[in-house]
Amino acid sequence: MNPGKFGICLAFGAVALSGCAVLPDSPSIAVMPAPGKPFEVFVTEDQFCRGYAFQAAGGKAQTAANTSAVESAAVGTALGAAAGALIGSNWSAAGIGAGAGLLMGSAIGIGEGSASGYRLQRRYDIAYAQCMYAKGNLLPGQTPRYSEPPPPPPR
Repeated sequence: MNPGKFGICLAFGAVALSGCAVLPDSPSIAVMPAPGKPFEVFVTEDQFCRGYAFQAAGGKAQTAANTSAVESAAVGTALGAAAGALIGSNWSAAGIGAGAGLLMGSAIGIGEGSASGYRLQRRYDIAYAQCMYAKGNLLPGQTPRYSEPPPPPPR
């Protein structure tokens, strides 16, 4: 296998494996149960909120992120082939340009996939935190509220 074809196969494999944004399956924040809440109730709420966050972060966003990485590689290949053909005016130059375009497009696609993964994790974490807060649990940086007895009635 010649080095040009090997490089193209390697770059395509990198896009196929690394350019895809995967929907998160767990939060990146630690939530604690409210004081006095049974642990079993907390675990049930955690599982419910993970499902809610998965639904809130998923759908078209994941498909768009994965498509973006592949499109970047395809556009880079086409532009590289065109530039190589214009510069070198032969098939060999077009092939070199296509390979260079694929490598550059792959690098951009991998970067876009990484950024999309970050955005998906952030969306997941926000939905999870909202759900757990609504159920009365403690978010990072939040202190438990202890109710104080009401003041005595006026005389």
